[in-house]
Amino acid sequence: MPIDRRRFITGALTGVVVLEAPLSAYGLDAVPLGVRPGAAEDQSRPLLRALEQASRTRAPLMLAPGAYRVGDIKLPDGAQLFGVRGATRLLMTRGPSLLSAEGGNNITISGLTLDGGEQPLPQRSGLVRVVGTKGLHISDCIFEGSGGNGIALEGCEGLITGNTIVGAADNAVFCINNAGLVITANSIRRSGNGGIRIWQSAKRHDGSLVADNTIEDTAARAGGTGENGNAINVFRAADVTVRNNTIRRAAFSAVRGNGASNIQIIGNNCAALVECAMYAEFDFEGAVIANNVIDGAENGIAVTNFDNGGRLGTVHGNLLRNINQRRPNTPPEWSGVGISIEADTAVTGNVVENTIFAGIRVGWGPYLRDVTVGGNIVRNAGYGIAVSVVPGAGTAAISGNIISGARLGSIVGMEWAKSVTGDLSKEGAERFPQLTVANNQTR
Repeated sequence: MPIDRRRFITGALTGVVVLEAPLSAYGLDAVPLGVRPGAAEDQSRPLLRALEQASRTRAPLMLAPGAYRVGDIKLPDGAQLFGVRGATRLLMTRGPSLLSAEGGNNITISGLTLDGGEQPLPQRSGLVRVVGTKGLHISDCIFEGSGGNGIALEGCEGLITGNTIVGAADNAVFCINNAGLVITANSIRRSGNGGIRIWQSAKRHDGSLVADNTIEDTAARAGGTGENGNAINVFRAADVTVRNNTIRRAAFSAVRGNGASNIQIIGNNCAALVECAMYAEFDFEGAVIANNVIDGAENGIAVTNFDNGGRLGTVHGNLLRNINQRRPNTPPEWSGVGISIEADTAVTGNVVENTIFAGIRVGWGPYLRDVTVGGNIVRNAGYGIAVSVVPGAGTAAISGNIISGARLGSIVGMEWAKSVTGDLSKEGAERFPQLTVANNQTR
């Protein structure tokens, strides 16, 4: 084989002549650089050398089909690592991660299968861990056997798309203190504690988009009262959009926003949730929950915790049915509520069918202020609409709703979980000047 200028590097210090991989339209081939698929020996050192060489010229490094035993690979600035989708497999030999990067930019990982072999990973690490990187792209990869998170990102901007993440012991994708991530079209199954977590260490802008993902069978192995077991969890991160995801079977919620101001939860299709399907809770201001389908949950949608500052929302155009699950030892009034709201919120144009406690619950004790409930359809509920009338409860307008088959009353005043009025759609609403009950159709 002739050695031309493109295939020849002189080692200035050692005098060693090294063959360089030919640069094709697709990038540098890793095999001539000493990275051998199927080798029994650990390939971490030759892979690191090949990555450094490729990144110096901003060329992609191409891994041929086959298995590579590697671990603790630190990606240099500008690294572009590509495999053949479904055929190039990295087997983790050691941690704390399989691939990692810190401080570099414009890093790409694509077309790889990353197998963690169930090795335990440090908390907040992952098979891929990236810190402080802009221009990150992780696409078309398969993550298997992670003993922690599949992907862990901190302080990053970038795109996570088209990946399959199966059986992560903790979360499929754990993100903290990032800005403007786009997490789309991923398939996530059997996560131990969470599907996708968008977190900030303090309340501030995040702006991430979580869209078009499929998330199934999310467990809560670490237990807790809602911090685990959510398909999508947004914590302290403001201005996040969760859109058009398909979610099935989660130990707690499909989408849970905690202290997440200006969250938008739009157009998701969700089923078989063990707790509340969608939450905007605790210290948040601003939540839009619209056009979602929820079929099967303990509770449907909750915009709640006015006692902790949770306020300001719209709940519009959602379809909820079969809100009739109940966990063991759960009080009846904490289960089977289609939509629950407390403060500064409009509930319009929703359809709620088959709830065991209430189709719509308006306020909880004194935690009720400036709520309108209009143009909704409620079918086959315990109470159609249950509205708080305890001393100190604020203003609510309930008008233009259709309520059918409410076993315990169409519109009923409540003191906490106890009904204290007859059907206010028929008589008695004038006793409560803070309420407007008008033009509802009931049967």
